Amino acid sequence: MSMNGPGPVDESWSFTVDVTPFDSEDAMRLRAAARVETDGIVGQRSDFGTELTAPMLATHFVAHDRFGTPLGCGGLASVGDGVYEIRRLYVRSDMRTHGVGSEILRRLEIVASELGAPAVVYETAPQMLRALEFFEHRGYHRIALWGPYVASPFSVALAKTF
Repeated sequence: MSMNGPGPVDESWSFTVDVTPFDSEDAMRLRAAARVETDGIVGQRSDFGTELTAPMLATHFVAHDRFGTPLGCGGLASVGDGVYEIRRLYVRSDMRTHGVGSEILRRLEIVASELGAPAVVYETAPQMLRALEFFEHRGYHRIALWGPYVASPFSVALAKTF
């Protein structure tokens, strides 16, 4: 799928979002960049969830520009009772106003819906204000922490029901 950036249509800039293996080189580089950025904002290691592995994922997407440069990624993992968690949704900071994150999220929500999920959930640190705003503007609302996040004072949870 191609998407154009904001403002006037510029056919010279577009991106694709495709199902991509979790352990692909592009996906691993994007997740490493996400870890560095998030830990820098939070001021400590900020991953309190279950370590993510390829078998845990129902799907994983990577966005690329027309030159094949990786722009962002995101995955979807089951948390039980038919609910799926959005994991490692990340877009490079220089690409955050071009709709890349919105398109990855839209694709993840489509897969969750096709799998019959009643809802999707997302967890992040309270310091991740841009992420919280991103999800809240797309219909997510705050919920109680679940599973591995219950005891974490460094987590905020959101959900969107279908």
